[in-house]
Amino acid sequence: MLQAPGPLPSSAAELILTANTETRIVLITIAVFSFASWFLIGWKWWQMRRLGGQATRFFEELERSPRLNDAYRAAMKLPPSPYNRLFREGITFYSELRPGALTEADTARHTLSESQLEALKMVLGKEVASERDHVSHYITWLATIGSVSPLLGLLGTVLGVMRSFIGISTGGSSNMAAVAPGVAEALVTTVAGLAAAIPAVMAYNYFASRISRLEGELEGFGNELIGWMAREGLI
Repeated sequence: MLQAPGPLPSSAAELILTANTETRIVLITIAVFSFASWFLIGWKWWQMRRLGGQATRFFEELERSPRLNDAYRAAMKLPPSPYNRLFREGITFYSELRPGALTEADTARHTLSESQLEALKMVLGKEVASERDHVSHYITWLATIGSVSPLLGLLGTVLGVMRSFIGISTGGSSNMAAVAPGVAEALVTTVAGLAAAIPAVMAYNYFASRISRLEGELEGFGNELIGWMAREGLI
């Protein structure tokens, strides 16, 4: 005599609670990815907001300083940031090429040769790339989570559908009431995968654009620094 089937799940929460081992493993993995994604989103959002404040203070100091030496001293008093690190790198390299040039009134004999000017540009470009790589650290994990989570959800769905059809074949029942719970349980993993992936992809695109803008600002300041040196007769 056949046993009466138990109560059918009526919500997503009940589907998760009654899910089989494979589905639970997939859901737990997706949950870990989602938690890591939101942690990275919060951390990078705070980091980008802090960089925005640092940029504002840095460029305000430059506008208030008419001469390069004054701007450098004011910038070095600010908290460490990509902007004053780039400034320091450029000034330090120039001071190594032309010791005393920034402190002497007569700068005519301290101008750089063409090869030295190219070396200065390369040093500034290297620092820009280093700051960009530092800020973009772990950003690629958001792209990885955004691409892997839907695949994990699809894997859970496929496994769940396979289990449902195996149950139908062994139980000999093919009515909708017997098939629907297993298929619904399988689809939960797809929903979970998409829910984890969508914020990660959106955040990755946003942070990638912010990092690109930061790189442009640093490159622009590097060019401005060289132009400032040219105006004061240092190159």
